[in-house]
Amino acid sequence: MINGVNFVNNKLSVILVEDDASVCQEFENFINRVENITLIKSTNSSSKAIEYVMDYLPDVVILDLELHYGSGNGLLFLKELRQLSLNPPPFILITTNNSSSTTYDYARQLGADFIMYKHQEGYSTASVIDFLTMMSSVINNRKANVCSHINVVNETPQEKENRIIKRICTELDNVSISPKAVGYQYLVDAILMFIKQPIQNVCTLIGQKYGKTESSVERAMQNAICRAWSTADITDLLTHYTAKISSKKGVPTLTEFICYYANKIKNDY
Repeated sequence: MINGVNFVNNKLSVILVEDDASVCQEFENFINRVENITLIKSTNSSSKAIEYVMDYLPDVVILDLELHYGSGNGLLFLKELRQLSLNPPPFILITTNNSSSTTYDYARQLGADFIMYKHQEGYSTASVIDFLTMMSSVINNRKANVCSHINVVNETPQEKENRIIKRICTELDNVSISPKAVGYQYLVDAILMFIKQPIQNVCTLIGQKYGKTESSVERAMQNAICRAWSTADITDLLTHYTAKISSKKGVPTLTEFICYYANKIKNDY
């Protein structure tokens, strides 16, 4: 039997748009040292960053304006971000080598919240994370006071469902649940069902869909979770699954796992 469980996560979720691999690694190292910030994804492509925003609805985007070793640029990202009509939009923290006041003005017009010049005194990747830590309560309050949504032009219900399924698959991949696992597709279906409407007999319904017994469906899903928790990197698990887990069991129960991701994704969308 699956019952609703509510989880509260006040960590700031961050997407990093940066074309210097060493800088990306520095950001990852510093973020791993703080408790209230999670790095979801990093990319050197402005178009890929838009995809990540649509999939994850992050609280913060750390944005490099000039992606010389990637594709696109920060201003293109900001223009495309405005078209998504996010409410509220992510907090945009620009880090840049560009010192042009004209560029800064235009970036602010497009929605940039704060700009840090990489050559200013005291700048470092650590100072960027310190700034976000200082601003975390403000960013969380903005998120709490407005219902987030995406207004994607001409998106059909099926396209929206496909986007949510893609997000579910990404979340399962983040905690190393393999698509080859027997319970993988069952978990995708179960989480999608709970996003739409929490139900009591999810294993029965999935069993009917695939011609399996309720017990075999439940066992396959729990086995996929247990296998991930026994083989995945502990840092990845702590980063991507932030709900509390019973110290006696050491892994999430099926109820906890499905409800965690259903609530997480539903709240995002």
